[in-house]
Amino acid sequence: MTLYCIDNDFQYELEGLLRLFMPDEKIIVLKDVCQEPNAPYAIARYDKKNCRVFATLNKDGCERELTKTLNNNDGESDAERKLAGALFLLLCEEFSFRPKWGILTGVRPGKLINSLRKSLGEKAAEDYLTNELLVSPEKTRLAFEVARTQERILASSCRESFSLYISIPFCPSRCTYCSFVSHSISSPAIIKSIPEYVDLMCREIALTGKAARENKLRLESIYWGGGTPTVLEPLLLRKVFEAISQSFDLSTLRELTVEAGRPDTITKEKLLVLNEYGVSRLSINPQSFNDDVLKAIGRHHTSSQTVLAYKLAREAGFNNINADLIAALPGQTHESFEKSVKAAVDMGFDSITIHTLAKKRSSALGTETALFAEKTVLTAKMLKTAETLLRKASYRPYYLYRQSKASGNYENVGWAKEEKECLYNIFMMEECHSVLAVGAGAVTKLKDPSSGYIERVNNFKYPYEYISRFDEILMRKNRISEFYGTYFIKGEN
Repeated sequence: MTLYCIDNDFQYELEGLLRLFMPDEKIIVLKDVCQEPNAPYAIARYDKKNCRVFATLNKDGCERELTKTLNNNDGESDAERKLAGALFLLLCEEFSFRPKWGILTGVRPGKLINSLRKSLGEKAAEDYLTNELLVSPEKTRLAFEVARTQERILASSCRESFSLYISIPFCPSRCTYCSFVSHSISSPAIIKSIPEYVDLMCREIALTGKAARENKLRLESIYWGGGTPTVLEPLLLRKVFEAISQSFDLSTLRELTVEAGRPDTITKEKLLVLNEYGVSRLSINPQSFNDDVLKAIGRHHTSSQTVLAYKLAREAGFNNINADLIAALPGQTHESFEKSVKAAVDMGFDSITIHTLAKKRSSALGTETALFAEKTVLTAKMLKTAETLLRKASYRPYYLYRQSKASGNYENVGWAKEEKECLYNIFMMEECHSVLAVGAGAVTKLKDPSSGYIERVNNFKYPYEYISRFDEILMRKNRISEFYGTYFIKGEN
């Protein structure tokens, strides 16, 4: 498909819309119209002088056009929105499919919704989402419910607040859907590198803690992710916890989460270490309770191991345990997905996050187009079933985000029992304060609390780069103090 953007620079959003309907098709963006005979194309034209936008679509030799008239005071963003809406309606007609999130392609709809609520008020903001962005009524209701749930937690973040992210980029095996920087510990070379990686990361933790103290920052939450942090043996887990304890003021810490995502990595000894250092939230992620599906996606544990890991965690005293489940996995039926949700609810998980499978290029599934036949109807049915079961069991949605190339362009939603929401998930997704991150693949996000400006400081992605170029990592950490030296935290001058 060729996208011709005539007299406008709206290609980013318009190309994103095309990918909602044609995720596997190559899209070429050009500025001048020169269609090849019978080749599919879309034309997006902005006639600024006459206050009109035109969207044209030709998929199978049948050209359709939709024109929208602009108001005299409409700006570039209004023209982009109306042009996107016109193209969206043409695509819906062509593919007989209307994505529930309309022309909203952003990862963080919550940030937009909070902004609209402040500027327009609740009712007008809802109308804007449904009428202007073409979001379905049910997704609008879901998004606004999440926003209202988050209000109390977002309000608790102050100017000095920050969260800490610890990256452990190792797993027992690599899942076929995974697009994260994660290495399988089945490789002897990877296993050998882990102690050195931990040693260096503890040095980075110390330097990061020093910067936090010097700038009088307040630590709200810590999140260990990856990867699977519980691939580390108890001695190495303890070493990282000690580095954190010695480097940061933990007196203001409200939450400490560890992703013990793979049930086959959880042992009594490791749970004792997590308990000793005050881990308040644990994530044990089955993804599915169907063993055939688990095998198909490259997870080497069984559903019975998930049950055992959960029991061990409860016996060890953990009272806030999350489970991740994924809809639209290869080989998954509606019945098997429903069974998985029911199993997680019946076991009594305190929160359950429902993900929609996203087909990322960097994952093994990213090249398996045969596995991505039209699943939109099935995915919608799965998500609706999950919502019905979770609401009936007194879970409520507390955070929401979206990924490109998700099946049916659907969303990921965190559901939690009352007072069991993950603070870090909300802080991170709504970008309400800085996140200082350590380890391979970690991204520090520095936020100016006055302007909302966010600056990113990236670590090297892969463990071998992290180890071999560690001095550069330490140099990059100097940016924390430079940033806070520019964007003052204390007081308003």
